[in-house]
Amino acid sequence: MTMIPIWQENITARFADVDHSNRLTLAAVFDYFQEASIKHAGTLGVGIEAMKQTGVAWILSRITVRIERRPRYGDKLTVQTWPRGAEKLFAVRDCSILDDSGAILARARSNWLIVDLEKRRPLRPHLTMEHLPLNEGIDMVSERVINLEPREGMTKTGERRALYSDIDYYGHVNNARYAQWIQDSVDPELLEYAETLRLDIVYLQEIKLGETIELWQLPPQTPLTPMPVAEARDAQHCGQASNAPAFVFEGRRNGADTTSLKQEAVFRAELYLR
Repeated sequence: MTMIPIWQENITARFADVDHSNRLTLAAVFDYFQEASIKHAGTLGVGIEAMKQTGVAWILSRITVRIERRPRYGDKLTVQTWPRGAEKLFAVRDCSILDDSGAILARARSNWLIVDLEKRRPLRPHLTMEHLPLNEGIDMVSERVINLEPREGMTKTGERRALYSDIDYYGHVNNARYAQWIQDSVDPELLEYAETLRLDIVYLQEIKLGETIELWQLPPQTPLTPMPVAEARDAQHCGQASNAPAFVFEGRRNGADTTSLKQEAVFRAELYLR
């Protein structure tokens, strides 16, 4: 089997992947990156079935996704992904989406854990990754994926129950579903008019079928009003993330202690949009 250091596949943006503004959603970008990463791992000999035979699995721990320009339904796209070595317990993987001219539309860096499926504990990734390409210097996101910290002043904004369509192959909520839950917590007009988006997620604990998760949020750090797409493209700040996230999210197990920052959080996320 020939090792492919950088995975590349050509796709067409589907009708189901765009919103009311006819532009690709954050959740769709997560789906594209997840699918390409799984396929590439398979060609490298560390795919789902190969890992399962040794009692381990890849579990996404942290990810930063930046959308710099949102494609539309029917656009021809190229999705790329490649491993970037290891940082302590994390295996690092970068991803990108290009348009038909080769311009970058979206980019990501993700941290993955290799988890013992029986003990549910992370293992050191080096033995699994020692024969994988390092792709040194091919950075899609230069900085490390950050570990989001607890924030004060959050308020409960709703709940979400993990249902059949949320659950993946491993029996927990799929990583891309978190992006969908976050989208659903934001004013639709803000998302429709946003041209550039960045979403950072830290996955802290798995969510199983039937569990109810409380959604907590900080209000926007700066006043946000919808801006027509044409104006957003011409705005001086277009493509620049603000210094503070527009929204801060945390998912907590239903009934968790709401008085302590040390309560049982299952995920944290920060969303920037322009």
